[in-house]
Amino acid sequence: MGCAISGLATKTEFSQRDRDEAAAAAAAAHLSEEQVQMIKDSWKVIRDDIAKVGIIMFVRLFETHPECKDVFFLFRDVQDLERLRTNRELRAHGLRVMSFIEKSVARLDQPERLEALAVELGKSHYHYNAPPKYYNYVGAEFICAVQPILKERWTAELEEAWKTMFQYVASLMRQGYQDESARQRNLAASPKDRPDKKNTAL
Repeated sequence: MGCAISGLATKTEFSQRDRDEAAAAAAAAHLSEEQVQMIKDSWKVIRDDIAKVGIIMFVRLFETHPECKDVFFLFRDVQDLERLRTNRELRAHGLRVMSFIEKSVARLDQPERLEALAVELGKSHYHYNAPPKYYNYVGAEFICAVQPILKERWTAELEEAWKTMFQYVASLMRQGYQDESARQRNLAASPKDRPDKKNTAL
């Protein structure tokens, strides 16, 4: 699964192409009941190795897209990626991402709750300075990491189901990121909304 957005988005600009692709992804990414069940069944196997998958996912991410390390202050200067396989901080972050995936899978039957979850995560990623370009990368590396775990259970149909889910979730996160970007721009453009420093100084 490739990234739907090329180029690094800034906090203040999004091209029309970005918005069009985000809308297209959201409109196209509808999982069938059969795909939802396939994802849930496969997750029952994957969740037994979530710590392992989280580590593999991010080590692969840094191998294939080394620029992603810039988002992670703790890892940006690490040259020996093998050292990261035993890194506590990376393990913890991997587990947080896997927890988000687990929550997403659990909400596939509750689209409103899934949308709220993913949009909120996109908003928080604005403040992490993690632009939308990276979201699909994580989905692609997750898929690569779980194939060996699922072994013969892995099929082209299952891969398509997971790709569709990640495409949809990434589009929602992108929406949240853009919403928060717009909100911050509006705050910056409205000095009256900011506290008067002369009145707040002690």
